[in-house]
Amino acid sequence: MSLLLNIDTATETASVSIARDGHILQEAINKEQKDHAVFLHIAIQLVCKNAGITLHALDGVAVTEGPGSYTGLRVGMASAKGLCFALQIPLITVGTLNVLAWQAINEVVNMQHHLPVLFCPMIDARRMEVFTAVFDSNLTPILTPVAMIIEHNSFANLLLKNKIFFSGNGSSKWQIICESENAFFVKNELNALYMSELSHKKFLDRQFKNVAYAEPLYIKEFFNPTV
Repeated sequence: MSLLLNIDTATETASVSIARDGHILQEAINKEQKDHAVFLHIAIQLVCKNAGITLHALDGVAVTEGPGSYTGLRVGMASAKGLCFALQIPLITVGTLNVLAWQAINEVVNMQHHLPVLFCPMIDARRMEVFTAVFDSNLTPILTPVAMIIEHNSFANLLLKNKIFFSGNGSSKWQIICESENAFFVKNELNALYMSELSHKKFLDRQFKNVAYAEPLYIKEFFNPTV
C-alpha cells in the first residue's frame, strides 16, 4: 500500500497528484510554464484538501528528476525534498523520459508487431536538439538519457531491426525528417497517471533517494524551452 504525492514540473505542463497504490485520487494541472513555482504549492494544498487527507498521511513524495526545464526541475526537486525532510518520509525520483516511454508502452500494448519494439521519448530542447532515450517494452534502457541533435541518420542502426515508437513534444521535429518505415509516432505529454504507476512500483521496491543528496538530472547545464 502506498499513498504518494507526485510532483512534475519538468516540462511545459506541470501536474501535482495524490495517488493510492498507483491510482490517482486527485490531480491539478498547470499549462503555463512560467507559473509552475506559484502553481506548485497551491496545487499541493488543493489536491490534499480535495482528497480529504493531510500531508502527514503521506507515505512518500515522488518527483520527476529530469531531463527537462532547468528551472522547472529545480522547483519540483526543492519542493519534494523540503516536504520529505519536514515529514520524515521517503523521496522517490522518476525519470521524465521513463514516464513518457511508459505511457507509449501502455498505449500500444495490444498492437501486433512483426519486429522487436522499442520506445523513444523525446523532450524538445530547442532548435533540432532533444533530450531522449530508448527503452524496450519492459522499460529497460537501450540508450540512457542524452541530449541529441536530430539528423536524418539518427537511430539508423536501431531502426534497421526494430520498430520504434517515438513520443513526446520533441518527436515532431524528428517526424518531419524521418524516412524509416519502422518509425511510428505517438502524440503524448507527461501524464500523472503513468508517473503514479512508476512511483508506486519504486515505493514497493523501496527505491528511495537520499533527501540530502538527490539532484535533478539536467544532462545539460541550462535548458529553457521558452527561450
